[in-house]
Amino acid sequence: MMSANMSGSRLMRAIRVSEFGGPAVLKLCSDVPVPVPGPRQVLIHVRACGVNPVETYIRSGGHGRKPTLPYTPGTDVAGVVEAVGDGVTAVKAGDRVFTTATVSGGYAEFTVAAEDCVHWLPDALDFPQGSAIGIPYFTAYRALVHKARAKAGETVLIHGASGGVGVAACQLSRALGLRVLGTAGTPEGMKLALSNGAHLIFNHREEGYTDKIMEATGGAGVDIIVEMLSNVNLSKDLQMMAFGGRVTVVGARGSIEINPRDTMAKESSIMGVALFCATQEEKKECAALLYAGMEAGWLRPIVGSHYPLEKAAQAHHDIIESPGAAGKIVLTI
Repeated sequence: MMSANMSGSRLMRAIRVSEFGGPAVLKLCSDVPVPVPGPRQVLIHVRACGVNPVETYIRSGGHGRKPTLPYTPGTDVAGVVEAVGDGVTAVKAGDRVFTTATVSGGYAEFTVAAEDCVHWLPDALDFPQGSAIGIPYFTAYRALVHKARAKAGETVLIHGASGGVGVAACQLSRALGLRVLGTAGTPEGMKLALSNGAHLIFNHREEGYTDKIMEATGGAGVDIIVEMLSNVNLSKDLQMMAFGGRVTVVGARGSIEINPRDTMAKESSIMGVALFCATQEEKKECAALLYAGMEAGWLRPIVGSHYPLEKAAQAHHDIIESPGAAGKIVLTI
């Protein structure tokens, strides 16, 4: 991974993680040097940073990728370009931008990102919305297009449709011409999914909700499932598949027992989705479609809860423990 020069003379506030553990390991420090952009890097004055579930897994030490301690979490920032390193041509100082990855960490007043991870932010979107694009929309695109190879006219179930990735998947699925079914765990979340592209919504806390989903498909099942909590739902997913159906695993918080016969009955597939496996070409393709969505107006990130930087630990607690998601959680800086 590329590194950012941290020898700048200016200081900033940033969250630092010095040990893996619970949310309490997220410590606000006010004496962190402002990073200096190297060649093909961009220094951004951060105005908002999205909080993603994967950041809680990494912080706990339970994820495959373990950053070198201490580190600052955060990949999805939105803000204003402060300075650019040698060779940067895509953006300039003063531009409004959002990122899909950072080098020095986004839970901070300033961050450095590689030029190819920095994208121009249209005026129609504010900074919190800009910080809700990166992982959610690029993950939704990877799941639906690169992995499931969704075709217009197919039926998709967004299993967890009211969070950051869920809302993005609803909007994108609708734009791709799919029939969109969604689930959420609260009335607020159900309403949110319906207003962002879902044709039908189901409460996944209700007994027998999967039977209702099957009824809605006339018993045929769904072609694609975008699964946010596979350690709870994967076995049920396999029983809701249409012939040749595909489950894309976006989220997992543990293990689950499944019966492989369920895949044989419908010749269905289970696919993992990991954004960091995307090639440069795939990222460019995704960005092109998302820009089209911003121009057309169907890509409109929904921000739920705002937390100040010093409440990052609370945001990490709430994104995992809340009874139901309702939009994207962001830190405002």
